Amino acid sequence: MKTVLTVLMSCMLGTGAIAAPANDPATLGQIRDAAMKSDYAYERLADMTDLIGPRLSGSPGAAAAVEQVAEAMRKLGAKVTLQPVKVPHWVRGAETAELVEYTGRPAGLTQRVVLTALGGSGATPAAGITAPVLIVRSFDELKARAREAKGAIVLFDVPFDQEMADRGYAGPAYGHGAGFRFSGPKVASQLGAAAVLVRSVGGADYRIPHTGATGLTDEDRIPAAAVTAEDAMLMARLSKRGPVKLRLTLTPQNLPDADSFNVIADLPGSEKPEEIVIVSGHLDSWDLATGAHDDATGVAGAMAVLQTLKTLNLKPRRTIRMIAWMNEENGTRGGAAYHEANKGEILKQFAAIESDSGGGRPFGVKASIEPKAVKLFAPLQQVLQPIGAGVFNRGDHLGAADLRLLEEDGVPLFEPIVDGHSYFHYHHTPADTLDKVDPENLRRHVAVMTTLSWYLANMDQPLGRAPAQLK
Repeated sequence: MKTVLTVLMSCMLGTGAIAAPANDPATLGQIRDAAMKSDYAYERLADMTDLIGPRLSGSPGAAAAVEQVAEAMRKLGAKVTLQPVKVPHWVRGAETAELVEYTGRPAGLTQRVVLTALGGSGATPAAGITAPVLIVRSFDELKARAREAKGAIVLFDVPFDQEMADRGYAGPAYGHGAGFRFSGPKVASQLGAAAVLVRSVGGADYRIPHTGATGLTDEDRIPAAAVTAEDAMLMARLSKRGPVKLRLTLTPQNLPDADSFNVIADLPGSEKPEEIVIVSGHLDSWDLATGAHDDATGVAGAMAVLQTLKTLNLKPRRTIRMIAWMNEENGTRGGAAYHEANKGEILKQFAAIESDSGGGRPFGVKASIEPKAVKLFAPLQQVLQPIGAGVFNRGDHLGAADLRLLEEDGVPLFEPIVDGHSYFHYHHTPADTLDKVDPENLRRHVAVMTTLSWYLANMDQPLGRAPAQLK
């Protein structure tokens, strides 16, 4: 026998006065389909990349991006906050190199080497330096040849494993090479090296250098640059014939920290507004190009989450918070500032999403949740399956750069699973431009991000703490 309340609800549903349950298949499907029909994210991506260009922390481009994203979110009616962040301010200068001595060199001839300074690099004298090149392929080899390293230009010649990337392991392939880029300059500096070169960490060998961050500090700062794969291989071949000398000029500047901001835009929750679901990407890029894949797609996708829900007039139970992080590339200070501001109420951060793997085709979602919570996401998988994004992978630790501190405090993290086989062709290079992003893949990306954000914001069951914290 139906209760009076059940009958009343049925009547009201019939007149449209009460909405369907928040996470019912119809609502989730409506969100997915609306995202798949919208070009809002691609339009915001074009604004950020074509109108602003590069957005390295502390630069005029970064400042312009803060204002552009904040204004777009205000136009949607979101509650916008600019959270102050002090960021590194590193400025690229002259960067040239040429091989001036090697066995068999025709008299008077030199060969240009294509490279670009790494973030945090120190400077050579304005006239440059000339020193022998020491080629190593591991930290153990460098330490074994410590005497040769003193006064030399050390080249870490470690190829990027594109075969791994082609088979779905782009992240581990990149992590291996990036370890030499980040730590190599510091280790070589401590052994007395004059400068460091790192073979570019990327898979497209078109004589394009890939920049990135180093772990250098004021105590061990030396000139450091990424050299193209082709030039690294050339030096390796020449070194088999005999000694090689390089003339190197790098004149970057490490300026005082600059003022910047995280852009925070809230779609307030209707029932639990104090509980937060973060959806985010990072606003800064390296200075060589427009950072279309890294990470304008993540920011534009996160912005489109709010736009999709506002267009559908859907109000989440928990607050959905779009964050465009500042300074992911060379410091992650934006993530640290947010963590510091919220660490006293960490339990109010219900879940957090970061998209920072480019705009390739998404296949689903990965999450740092407890094994018992995986079954809760079966309805989400079902609604994403029609666009080929129904995969759900669980791990103990995702380690998303801007959300790492939140995850360590127990906030469950989520990321889109993205096809990254070609991502590191463009990553941190002059080629990371709008034309490399497929609009259809970006629409799928928004569909995944929006459906996931809504699903998390309306879950009845608690997620528990992230396994990273439980350990």
